[in-house]
Amino acid sequence: MRYGTWNVRSLYKLSSLTTVARELPRNKLDLVGVQEVSWDKGGKVRPGEFIFFYRKVNEIHQLGTRFFVHHRILSAVKRVEFISNGT
Repeated sequence: MRYGTWNVRSLYKLSSLTTVARELPRNKLDLVGVQEVSWDKGGKVRPGEFIFFYRKVNEIHQLGTRFFVHHRILSAVKRVEFISNGT
């Protein structure tokens, strides 16, 4: 399993998410933490081979980390919970 992080400050739309998801297999990544995603609410989206877990952390849409998980290792994910430290 290969994992990494990516600071994607311009990930505002679903089309941008799809573009990012296409890059992950090229780098042979299975699990990726993505910083600075500016989306409201929370949930999961399936762009291509990955599941993208996200949640709004604060009112100005900053300081959040979201995750891309490749579908073949999804069974290893037991629980997704986002905890805000109040910052």
